[in-house]
Amino acid sequence: MAIYQSAHALKKRSWRRYVVAGVLALALVAGLSVAGLWAYSRSLNGNLDRIDALPSAPAAAASGPMNLLIVGTDSREPNDDEARTDTLMLAHVTENRDHAYLSSIARDTWVPIPGHGTAKINAAYPLGGAPLLVDTVQQYTGVTIDHFVMIDFAGFETIVDSLGGVDMTVEKTIKSIHAPYRTFTAGTHHFTGAEALDWVRQRKQFPDGDFSRQKHQQELISAVIDRATAAGILTNPGRLNAFLQSTTSAITVDRSFDLTQTALALKALRSSSLTYLTSPNKGVGTVGDQSVVLPDPVGAAQLYSAYTSDTVDQYVASDPDH
Repeated sequence: MAIYQSAHALKKRSWRRYVVAGVLALALVAGLSVAGLWAYSRSLNGNLDRIDALPSAPAAAASGPMNLLIVGTDSREPNDDEARTDTLMLAHVTENRDHAYLSSIARDTWVPIPGHGTAKINAAYPLGGAPLLVDTVQQYTGVTIDHFVMIDFAGFETIVDSLGGVDMTVEKTIKSIHAPYRTFTAGTHHFTGAEALDWVRQRKQFPDGDFSRQKHQQELISAVIDRATAAGILTNPGRLNAFLQSTTSAITVDRSFDLTQTALALKALRSSSLTYLTSPNKGVGTVGDQSVVLPDPVGAAQLYSAYTSDTVDQYVASDPDH
């Protein structure tokens, strides 16, 4: 089915930088929540760039489940419609706020874009900015999006470095295919931001390609959140401040997003509280001269109806491969 770990349909597709969006959005609020820095978070709100992302203002999500569209882009300019939305994740936080499900939507998924016919889903942002992207995802999934979070990849290395790096396990020795062509030796290592980002981009050296890369990205999500909520970070004002400042400077949100309210709502989340999914699809196909990811309307309806009914736990439990 669609559990992210099984990676049935998209093992050969690129999911570069999937990890960064989830890491920043969830680690940020986790760090604030554990530290109890509610007053400080009010000042951090000013670091966030804000845009008119939601086509219409949703009802306040003080209670009930929360759905966030998390977008990863190469551009820091929030109004740059030419920016590439390389990562699309629809995050669902349960009503009791103790678990989050993050569903990745392949950027090449072939979907209707309101007012523009049918195209790859990542064409929505260049065509109409964040509002059209949100509208496209809402129409495709049937899920009402409460908040929009856009992540700047350029700030990733600084953020990991502000935490003093992260520990990750390399299962076999490989040489990076990206400059400066590092050699990653088997074993557990403490990575800088540059090293961590490089490691989770590797796939060609592994027999199962993207499956290994996706696994490494999941591990990095957990490593960063664990590091952000570790006692050594929370009791070091300088390091905690560096992390929070660098993270908020890398994020663009919708105008209704409130950092303090979100941190309070997600205070129970830890890395163990996350489940990774992939939006159901029928694999890679061709439309005209374009290579696309073919949607699975039936499978997608099953997953996203579970979002709207807050029963994703039952959806996951029904998958024999999970």
